[in-house]
Amino acid sequence: MEELIKKAEEKGIDVEDLVLSALSRIDPKESIKLRIELAEKYMVEAEEYIRKGDPVQASEKVYKVAEEVVKALSEKFNLPEYQQAVKEGRWYTYTLGKASNTLSNKLGNWVLDGWSSAYFLHVWGFHEAKLSINDITSYLKRIKEMLEEAKKILSNEP
Repeated sequence: MEELIKKAEEKGIDVEDLVLSALSRIDPKESIKLRIELAEKYMVEAEEYIRKGDPVQASEKVYKVAEEVVKALSEKFNLPEYQQAVKEGRWYTYTLGKASNTLSNKLGNWVLDGWSSAYFLHVWGFHEAKLSINDITSYLKRIKEMLEEAKKILSNEP
């Protein structure tokens, strides 16, 4: 199984997302819960990378936090962008951006603020490696707020 996962990841397949997407067809509430737990795990990892002085990996982990939050909320509210991702078999970055806009209109600017911060870190902190630890802290705070707000909303739902 480990070899299969390794091969899939080498081909650019996000195995975690595939499993969560399959689970959402059977048990959407469990899928949403697991996405938030995954976001929390990524936040812990990001904070560890910050303590180690690695802004590149910290930037990517906080991007993953925002990605999972947007996916969980999109699924919860059955957004058109979620339906598109299900139909296409994967989430694209532009679809996540569109979903964050839709969610922001529904829930508040904290969604768009968190997503925009995460995307900035994904590009300039991770891909371009242009940011220091000091450069990313305010953005990380926005994404942490995004996670906390999402948890409040999702914990209040039946």
